[in-house]
Amino acid sequence: MITKLQLYDFNYPVCIDLKDSLGILNNFPKDDAFNTFLLDKDNRVIAIGNPIHNPKIKELYLKIIQGQPIGEEKKTIQTQVAVPEISFTFGDFPWQEAQTHSFEVKNTGNKPLVIQDVTTSCGCITVDFTKEPVQPGGAAIVKVMYKADRAEYFNKTITIYGNAEQLPMQLHVSGNAK
Repeated sequence: MITKLQLYDFNYPVCIDLKDSLGILNNFPKDDAFNTFLLDKDNRVIAIGNPIHNPKIKELYLKIIQGQPIGEEKKTIQTQVAVPEISFTFGDFPWQEAQTHSFEVKNTGNKPLVIQDVTTSCGCITVDFTKEPVQPGGAAIVKVMYKADRAEYFNKTITIYGNAEQLPMQLHVSGNAK
């Protein structure tokens, strides 16, 4: 890690905590989505979450950094969703060939479903999703495309944000690009 930081002339403070002392002391969650945190001027943790993978955390970080008030957010109309398939494996395939799969997000509530954002854990994954409100009984489609840079096994995450009680929700794709 130190070699990589030096290679890219990274000139900011970095703490490599091999024993996870900071995590144990602060009782940080084990989920990777919470391995990023914002410190105040006294190095106290004031926000936890990854702003790259979660637009709401990004918005919170920007408000804190810019000194804006952090108050109660307006309430959004909530609905219910069902996702019949939350994980998919592409199996073995030639690494040069892009792979696609579509996930269905069913609106099982009685209010329209709005998917606000879909983020991925890697730039090798692109998504296309239904941007119009989905009426009760309807379904949104989240189309996932994986394009490998090289031969490798992968296990990636797609996170869906919207106005349903079950969201944000993570979907998973995996496979072996040979």
